Amino acid sequence: MEEPVDTATAILASASVLLRESMFDDISYRALADEVGISERTIYRQYPTRAHLLAALSNWIEQTRFPLPPFVTVSDFRAAVHERFRAFDALPAYAYVGARASAVSPTLDTEPAYITRAIEAMLDVAAPTLNRRDRRRVAASLRYFSSAMFWSRLRTGFDLDADEICDAFDRAVDTVLARLPSSSATRAEP
Repeated sequence: MEEPVDTATAILASASVLLRESMFDDISYRALADEVGISERTIYRQYPTRAHLLAALSNWIEQTRFPLPPFVTVSDFRAAVHERFRAFDALPAYAYVGARASAVSPTLDTEPAYITRAIEAMLDVAAPTLNRRDRRRVAASLRYFSSAMFWSRLRTGFDLDADEICDAFDRAVDTVLARLPSSSATRAEP
């Protein structure tokens, strides 16, 4: 017997199914309600605005379709992001939702995302003398370069494939890590 699915998850799963045939902007709350088998009002209760739906859908897709493998070292981080970029290439409609959601004002909690915490932990090991401000600055840069937004801009703006985007990502990571203070940079992996 299947495990029961909560309403919010059913809405997000159905929205991801509809994304296979339509762009996010073309998915109406009415069509989504019909797909789930609930009232349109129930969708509005869960996601009062399209921005709320977009943010939740992006998070759900990231967790279900593009989970980032765990990493501790810079080389593990690179490998995890390369894997993710290849997954984005295989499911571009889902990746574009993530890119678009990152460009919208936050509507959900403001807790740092898993990837931000993981990058900061990696930097604690790779560059232990890095001060808190610089660690956050470097983590923000690395998070952007590993994001669906970065992938999307290079994919649509320059028609690059995943391997070419991975090369651009590696160069960006090298540039960021090369700018670390010399006492920190000696511990960072290439």
